[in-house]
Amino acid sequence: MSTSTDNRRVTRRALWVCLIAFSFAFALVPLYEVACEKVFGIRLDGTPIDAAAAAIVEVDHSREVVVEFDASVNSRLPWSFRAAVPNMRVHPGQLTEAVFYARNDSAAPIIGQAIPSVAPSSASIYFNKTECFCFTEQYLGPGEEREMPVRFVVDPGLPDRVKTLTLSYTFYNNDIATARLAAAGSH
Repeated sequence: MSTSTDNRRVTRRALWVCLIAFSFAFALVPLYEVACEKVFGIRLDGTPIDAAAAAIVEVDHSREVVVEFDASVNSRLPWSFRAAVPNMRVHPGQLTEAVFYARNDSAAPIIGQAIPSVAPSSASIYFNKTECFCFTEQYLGPGEEREMPVRFVVDPGLPDRVKTLTLSYTFYNNDIATARLAAAGSH
């Protein structure tokens, strides 16, 4: 065989491999959506599917639950973080918004990630966040302060004996993302 024929054959095979790779990558998006929704129970935007369903539950006006807010930062993160109010009374089934404030107290940009928890832990399945700053990383520039809302629904199925829930957040420095940000800014 000649070199010209070999080159054409290699080129054709390479084009087929590229076409198959592109088709596979294109097919990953719907496969990823199915995996997230069916296996992990979340949408691509990070919203839990059960939380969205809970948002349309009928409000139970016959009782109130106190939701307390706790905000802290890991000692390696030079941020200030606080809740706008220490607590609020909510009716189960009612879509509610709470506001937190985060401020970067350092002279460098930092990417943080909030980790939530609900207490008592046995009641955490009844606390559904429909929108939350904890679903994504948060970038704050030097000295920047930002309002960070969280929308939630306390499921009406919450046992009557539970009168108070505590929503806690701890912000951590996302070391890898912050280092990548610093490296990109130094070039």
